[in-house]
Amino acid sequence: MFHMNRVLFGALIACALLPAVARADENTERAVSVFPANLYLSPDTNSQKLAVVDRGREVAVLEHSGTQWLHVLASLGGERDVSGWVQDKGMVRKATPNGDQILFGEAADSEAEASRRGGRKGADKDALRLYYRVAEYFPNSPLAGEAAYRSADIGWQLDYEDMKSRPSAKEKDPYMRHQMDEDQMREVEKKYKGTKWADLAAFDLIENKLCGDWQGDTKCPEKETSIYEKYVADHPQSPKAAEALYDAASRQAALIEMYRSEENQKKSDESRSHAIGLAQRAVQQYPNSDYAYRAQLLLYLLQQGIPTYGNSSE
Repeated sequence: MFHMNRVLFGALIACALLPAVARADENTERAVSVFPANLYLSPDTNSQKLAVVDRGREVAVLEHSGTQWLHVLASLGGERDVSGWVQDKGMVRKATPNGDQILFGEAADSEAEASRRGGRKGADKDALRLYYRVAEYFPNSPLAGEAAYRSADIGWQLDYEDMKSRPSAKEKDPYMRHQMDEDQMREVEKKYKGTKWADLAAFDLIENKLCGDWQGDTKCPEKETSIYEKYVADHPQSPKAAEALYDAASRQAALIEMYRSEENQKKSDESRSHAIGLAQRAVQQYPNSDYAYRAQLLLYLLQQGIPTYGNSSE
């Protein structure tokens, strides 16, 4: 992953997802490249090469030259549009048969490449653009919701890595640290309301509300417990519901020792009961999930009186 300041990150996302070349008429034919395409000065591979249209970049088609060449205005990022000629290969339009699957397939390939050690540079941003175009070009596709979420999630992960690289990441107050851009996640929530993709977007958005470092303040895990409990109440069928319950339980488990260090045994006991209740819910409501098993471990530790927070030991 790379790191950048918030302004540069916002510019990256904006340039990646702009509805293409601003100077082109809205009725102009548009296409998305699924592999790097050379942009030439004229419709001839021997002519001057002006640039490369990367995966997921959009072009506005200005004219055709036979069946092999397109005169295009290409959006190359960084608010840079370049006019030239590309071969009409690997250019997916809204009318392309199975175009949604083709774009999604290349996005998935790029995402896999980004996660591979030594993978292609910029593959993460290629995937971000390609997923976004699936939802934009094919809004009625059964892949649209997932593609929109995946695009938003990649952008969120890039922004998260930037946040974690900053000294402010350790700030207790969540608003004192870098806030991930929420626009795409909010768009997924609104556009795909009632779907698991909206549920997943809502879970990601929680990160902006969490303390960077508790710094021993019990208010942080108390507040975060409430956030996760509300998430489960609002999204009971979410793929992240079990994780949210476990996250809430683990925070209450931490409070056992935190309150004990403050010599507040009553609060410590209440936290223990709360943690057990939350962990039991995770096991009962979402069995056979990793977080149900982790909750089972947490229950065991709580029943054994083994601290889950701090350096306490017997």
